[in-house]
Amino acid sequence: MSDRPYQYFELTNSICAVCLRKVEAKILFQNGNVYLQKRCLAHGTEKVLIATDIEYYQQSRLTLKPGQMPARFNTPIKYGCPYDCGLCPDHEQHSCLTLVEVTDACNLQCPICYAESGPNRQTHRSLKQIEFMLDVVVKNEKEPDIVQISGGEPTIHPQFFEILDSAKRRSIKHLMVNTNGVKIAQEEEFAARLSDYMPGFEVYLQFDSLEEGALRDLRGADLRRIRFDALEKLNRYNISTTLVVTVKKGVNDDELGKIIDFALEQRCVRGVTFQPVQAAGRLEGYDSSRDRLTLTEVRRNILEQNSLFDPADIIPVPCHPDCLAMGYALKVGGKAIPLTSMIDPKVLLQGEGSTIVYERDPRLREQVFKLFSTSHSPESASASLKQLLCCLPLVQVPDGIAYDNVFRVLIIQFLDVQNFDVRSVKKSCIHIVHPDGRIIPFDTFNLFYRDSKEELLKTIQKERFA
Repeated sequence: MSDRPYQYFELTNSICAVCLRKVEAKILFQNGNVYLQKRCLAHGTEKVLIATDIEYYQQSRLTLKPGQMPARFNTPIKYGCPYDCGLCPDHEQHSCLTLVEVTDACNLQCPICYAESGPNRQTHRSLKQIEFMLDVVVKNEKEPDIVQISGGEPTIHPQFFEILDSAKRRSIKHLMVNTNGVKIAQEEEFAARLSDYMPGFEVYLQFDSLEEGALRDLRGADLRRIRFDALEKLNRYNISTTLVVTVKKGVNDDELGKIIDFALEQRCVRGVTFQPVQAAGRLEGYDSSRDRLTLTEVRRNILEQNSLFDPADIIPVPCHPDCLAMGYALKVGGKAIPLTSMIDPKVLLQGEGSTIVYERDPRLREQVFKLFSTSHSPESASASLKQLLCCLPLVQVPDGIAYDNVFRVLIIQFLDVQNFDVRSVKKSCIHIVHPDGRIIPFDTFNLFYRDSKEELLKTIQKERFA
């Protein structure tokens, strides 16, 4: 008897990429790759590449910590995942990072935009509505790990600084602003005022490429001058910044190593986040069969293009290992020292805090202290420990040592209609606040709950559960 050309790994549920109805799906190993194969009664079979590294994929399935629940749930279980987002009690993970979208308007018209924002959309949410959304996050999380003010382009909201003030009055540990940087680049006073919100504040700066062609493909304009001017101001005021790279195959996936090197040269930059394009929203010129990237491809490109990290330094994030990978380093004397592989994996799996900013976890602090106090000579151990203290914010920090020494690389693979996996989305920890107070995973929000898309969801619910 002949063998099948693949190894069957497990069964899950997905959605049909055409009609968005839930379908059964197999996870298959074939020719060194991992595939999601699903079949819709109406639209046939679809086979989607979800990973190019079987060993890493299996590692991610073992890197799994118990889910941490929110303080409350917002919607009941009625139709089943992904039809009850809100969060419902069947969701396995609280919000490590929650986005509060304050406007649909934007001063750019990017060809790639999950929110389909642009100058043609001029709806700003009121301060009252935004404060309601912030209160929902606090009620769910008590002390939210990270809240990200987003849009659209949040910096053009007429009450932008009132929004930041309101967020700062709440029990939010770390506040971020997701921005394209135009306002920061063009207005000195605006950039200076942002520095008043430090510490516990970070700019999440769109930074897709160092090349004109890639920026025109992704953003519709050559934004290099804007990015450099924004960074010049952020460096001058030393405002903590993460560079955010939307990655598209054949466009900017060959620049990942260069961007990391560039980021390490910037005083204000605490890390780089790489996000393969999510097939949602505005997708001009995007062909999923040609342009989509998996997390493992991005990880491989980083390892091949940059010598900072070894494979053991970029690992699955325990709260959502299918879709998040991380690598940590310390910036010391103009160089970076990888840190992740030195940490006992059990500390990450058993830790109490958010693993997106896992340097805040008390168990990890204890482990790192032990590592740096026993593995070096007395002179180097002392110096290393002092440099390390900067990324342990609950420890008394000596003069001259700051958060500046932290450098993290994060890969975020958002699920879309092709690679959607119900098993995985239940572990999602990056969420968006709906204006009505529901808190919804980023993946499902963009597929089912944004703007008028919920009308299609209601149709599917009626047909499925009539």
